Amino acid sequence: MAEMDVNPELVKKIVKQVLAQSTSKDSANTKKIFAFSIRKDEVPYVKEWAENHPEVEVEYTDELLTPKTAAKAKGADGVVVYQQLDYTPETLQALADEGITKMSLRNVGVDNIDMAKAKELGFEITNVPVYSPNAIAEHAAIQTARILRQTKVLDKKIANGDLRWAPTIGREVRDQTIGVIGTGHIGRVYMQIMEGFGAKVIAYDPFENPELKKQGYYVDSLDDLYAQADVISLHVPATKENFHMIDKDAIAKMKDNVVIVNCSRGALVDTDAVIEGLDSGKIFGFVMDTYEDEVGIFNEDWRGKEFPDKRLKDLIDRSNVLVTPHTAFYTTHAVRNMVLNAFDNNLELINGEEADTPVKVN
Repeated sequence: MAEMDVNPELVKKIVKQVLAQSTSKDSANTKKIFAFSIRKDEVPYVKEWAENHPEVEVEYTDELLTPKTAAKAKGADGVVVYQQLDYTPETLQALADEGITKMSLRNVGVDNIDMAKAKELGFEITNVPVYSPNAIAEHAAIQTARILRQTKVLDKKIANGDLRWAPTIGREVRDQTIGVIGTGHIGRVYMQIMEGFGAKVIAYDPFENPELKKQGYYVDSLDDLYAQADVISLHVPATKENFHMIDKDAIAKMKDNVVIVNCSRGALVDTDAVIEGLDSGKIFGFVMDTYEDEVGIFNEDWRGKEFPDKRLKDLIDRSNVLVTPHTAFYTTHAVRNMVLNAFDNNLELINGEEADTPVKVN
């Protein structure tokens, strides 16, 4: 049989075409995730996830998701987000206009999402409900102890050279009855820490944990908790039902010299009612890691500028109020979990799989 003549140039051409088609096919199948508002402390974890998922193209920006910036995600299959700004109908529409309806939050709260619009546009949404309960519970516990021992007052006295004891006398944690509202992951860790101090712990939750109920932690109503607790710590989501649950009437039912701790959501507390309670002496101290008007104020540098919120400034200046700018969650452990879990969720969504922690869109 005669050997066939081989045209080297033709072979090269065919191989080139096959490789081009293969590359084009692989490119078409490549998934892409775009992440918004990535902080510098999150970048290492974004890169870690991307290195472990070479089949996924990952891009990100430090800008927040808005109707204007949504275009940055053009060509992506899904987005990973975290922000204090509302996910407005305009913002969601802008994403949908780019063909993106798979959105994964790096945080827990979903109360700032326009769910009606999300449902209309067919969005699938996930969050990270458990990234580190200890981070928030530890912060709440530390701040609770600081209020009781009046460390803010002592720090100021010492800085000014006043090393006298009186009248700055503290209260021992073990002498307090700690009332915990909300016994989810964070609330339960806070309870354990407070019991570690030796305190008596009581709790209220309309959705009672069977094990905690068996152990006798629950009181029958919020009014019962208000009447018994020396310290009240909030660990519940911001819902319509919970809006301003700590108001003037609730405070009136509390014990004198009560300490209120809010490391949950700002909308749970009627700030004006708390200020009135602080002024009257009804409230011994207030711990706030969240504030109902925090958007645009927290996580900003106000040095050398006019502070935009007189009410918040008043609270910051008070010796019996401890303000932190929504940083209870802010630990290396928590941030890593938030990033990795959110990207995992988004990959599941864009692959058409069931996500680990879906959010009900209704």
